[in-house]
This record gives sequence, C-alpha cells and structure tokens, in this order.
Amino acid sequence: MDLIKTSVLTSLSTAVKIAAAFVINKVIALYIGPSGLALTGQFMNFVSIVLGFSNGGINSGIVKYVAEYREDPEKKAKILSTSLAMSLLCSLGLTVFILAFHRSLALHLLKSAEYTSIFIIFGITLVIFSVNSSLVSILNGYKEISKFVALNITASIIGLFITLILVCLFKLYGSLLAIVVSQTLIFFVTIFFITRSEWFKLSNFTRGFDRASLLNLSKFSLMALLSAATVPTAQIIIRNYIADHISMDAAGYWQGVWKISEIYLLVVTTSLSVYYLPRLSELLGKEALRKEIFSGYKILLPMVLAMAIMIYLFREFIVIILFTREFMPMADLFTFQLTGDVLKIASWLLSFLMVAKAMTKLYVITELCFISSFVIFSILFLNRYGLIGVTYAYALNYLLYLIAMIYFFRDIVFCPTKTDSAPL
Repeated sequence: MDLIKTSVLTSLSTAVKIAAAFVINKVIALYIGPSGLALTGQFMNFVSIVLGFSNGGINSGIVKYVAEYREDPEKKAKILSTSLAMSLLCSLGLTVFILAFHRSLALHLLKSAEYTSIFIIFGITLVIFSVNSSLVSILNGYKEISKFVALNITASIIGLFITLILVCLFKLYGSLLAIVVSQTLIFFVTIFFITRSEWFKLSNFTRGFDRASLLNLSKFSLMALLSAATVPTAQIIIRNYIADHISMDAAGYWQGVWKISEIYLLVVTTSLSVYYLPRLSELLGKEALRKEIFSGYKILLPMVLAMAIMIYLFREFIVIILFTREFMPMADLFTFQLTGDVLKIASWLLSFLMVAKAMTKLYVITELCFISSFVIFSILFLNRYGLIGVTYAYALNYLLYLIAMIYFFRDIVFCPTKTDSAPL
C-alpha cells in the first residue's frame, strides 16, 4: 500500500477523529471556558508523558521490527512477547508512583486537590493504557490499515460520547475523567480487532523477555522517552508561564490554537505514523530513501499548506464555530502558529529518518536542543510581545529545526551519487 492509498484510507478515520474533536472542543468551550480548556490540556500532557514511559518507549521499535521481521515468525514472536512484558513492568512501576503522589500531582498540575481522584483512577487503569498502546503499534507494524482505520474510528466515537456525557454532567471534572475512561474502554475494542487477525497467537505473547529483542527495542526507548517527556513538559511549562504572567484564560487561548493545529495536522501525522515510518524502516538504499522522502514532500506538504491557508482565511469563523466568542482573542495567534505547522511537517518528513534508522545520538541531541530553544524563545518572546510571542517562538523554532534536518541529511536531499544504493 503506497502513501497515496494510505493517506486516503487513514483520512477516513482522521475525518471522524477531527469531527469528534471539534464537537468535544465546542462542548468544553461552552461548559468550562478558556481556563478549563487550559487545565484539560495540562492533564492531557501529563497523560501523554506517562503513557510514553508506561511501556518503556518502545512503540516505534515495535512498528519497525514487526514490519522488518514480517517473514521471520520466530524473531517476530520474541519481539511481541518482549514488548508485552516491558509494557506490564513499566506501567506497574508508574502505577505505584501515581498512586503514591496523586495529591501532589493534582495540586501541581491542576491547582486543586479536588482532582486527586482523577489521578487515582488513572493510576489504576494505566496498565490497560500501556498494553493497548503496544497492541496498536503491533497492528501498525503489520500494516493492517483497514483494521487500524476501523479501530481509530471506533475510538473516536467512544471518546466523543464519553466526553459529551461526562462534561455535561460534571463540567471540568468530567472533562478530565473522560480522558481516562475513554482510553480504558478503547482497550477492549483493540482486543476485538487484534484477536481476529490471522497472525494473532496467544503463544507469541507469553515467552517473556528475550535479550536480543530487548536490546533492539531499547534502541528506540531513549528516543521515544525523550520525546514523551520533553514535548508535553515544554507545553506544561509554557502554559504555566502564560497563566502566571498573563492569565489562565490566555493559557486557554494558546491551548485552543494549539489544539486546532493538532486536529487538522492529524491528516498528515496519521499517514506519517501508519505508512511513512514503517516504509522508511524497510528501505535501505539512499536512492530509495530520497525517492520516498520527496514523494512525501510532493503529496503532504501542499496538503498542509492548503489547509493552513484555509484556516487562516476563516480563522474568526472557526473560533466561533469550534469554541465561543469568549475565545476570539486567539484569532490573533493563527498567523505564526500556522506558519510553524507547515515548517513542522517539512522538518518531520526528514526527521523521521532518525527514528526509522535508530539514529539515537543525533535524535537525542536535536530533541534536547530544539525543545529547550522552544521554551526559551517562548518565554523571551512572551515577555517582549505578549501572548502572540509564543507563536513567534513556535515558527522560528521549526524553521531552525528544518534547516538542521536539511543539513544532517544533505547527502540524501541533495548530491545524487553513484553510492546511492548504499545503506544509510
């Protein structure tokens, strides 16, 4: 299945996910306002961090090696078993941590002990979250796109109805609870799809740890854990800084425009995860990699640019439809936020090579440098320009990141040579 077919197919699930996200945002905006949206964003970032660590950060490794060992049942079984064992071990350790510090987490992240029960529930259900994440990665590695699409559509619908019910009943508390409850229910949907796959055998998951498989998967752990920790943590730091130096409502405006970026970019990022990463993992020669990367630029970058222009032109209408007039100040944030989105995808089309080819050292260095620069730029520009300065920082940071990616992979992007068939 090529990139175009995958993009079309995954666009179906993405369309449902986007529609569900639009409705959820509208309900949250109506019932809990900008400050509630900001706090929901805080908890979602925390959940993202924990989930990244809950299976040792091996999801990308699972995708790579399931795809790579497609014709080797023995190696594949060892990868599956090791991944499940790592998910159970890591998630149980984090469960103990969350249950032990649930009150402190509620006070630090959500500014109130009123939400301690949310962290308790999350801690108890974390094992389910973690195992579900690994199973979805296995499905991705097998390239069962139709099942992947069906699973995502079902998950979006479940998340929508759970959120609508709980937000309407319990407002902010319900918004936070919905994040936990919906993910727990999705696990059972994943089990339904996984067990109906031809490759599924329970014996593949009961072999415990395999040392060689563990070493292979661990190559991806540092990269994934770093990403899981740094990106959401940066958002938490910036959101807290906005709340402390402007207001919690202002943090909600920034969360709103960030959420719009996340939603419309799902069309692209889903295709990157489902098709692009496994495909780059399979390809060995530089010529083949160059062809695949430029195919991505020809197809995905114009798509992002067109969507960004449309969103900019109708930004005020979008704010009113997706949120309420109370969120109208965020209309000023779109220009450089959307510019940053285009630059992000342009850079990601190259940066995925670091994950696909397990370039751990380069990934760690660039991730730490550019996530730090994003936080620093955001603080400096916010102090000088106000809330819009955070979007300046976002666009500048991804421009610099794109330049860095072009430099590091210049032998693929430019300069065709007779050694193009050599592995990267």
